[in-house]
Amino acid sequence: MFSRAAKYNLGDVVRHRSHPFRGVIFDVDPTFSNSDEWYEAIPAEARPRKDQPFYHLLAENDESYYVAYVSEQNLVRDRSGEPVGHPDLPELFGAFDGRAYPLHFDLN
Repeated sequence: MFSRAAKYNLGDVVRHRSHPFRGVIFDVDPTFSNSDEWYEAIPAEARPRKDQPFYHLLAENDESYYVAYVSEQNLVRDRSGEPVGHPDLPELFGAFDGRAYPLHFDLN
């Protein structure tokens, strides 16, 4: 499978292109790395390509906080300048700088 460099970085604030949620990236898979059941549950006409980066987000909408798994083609940078309120953010990231959250630790 073909893979390419990820467009977004850990700590970036992004929003879904067509669904009303946004979040902070805390992990990236170079290509699809979830279950076939998860993938097949997406309507065929909306299924993203598997040969692109997929992002793990600490996500929020108007009703709840959760973890989301989203393809790169379905994300756009959030330009609101507003912090994300997910309660798990302080475990991984420092204070919001208006665009992204810095990691609390160094990567290997």
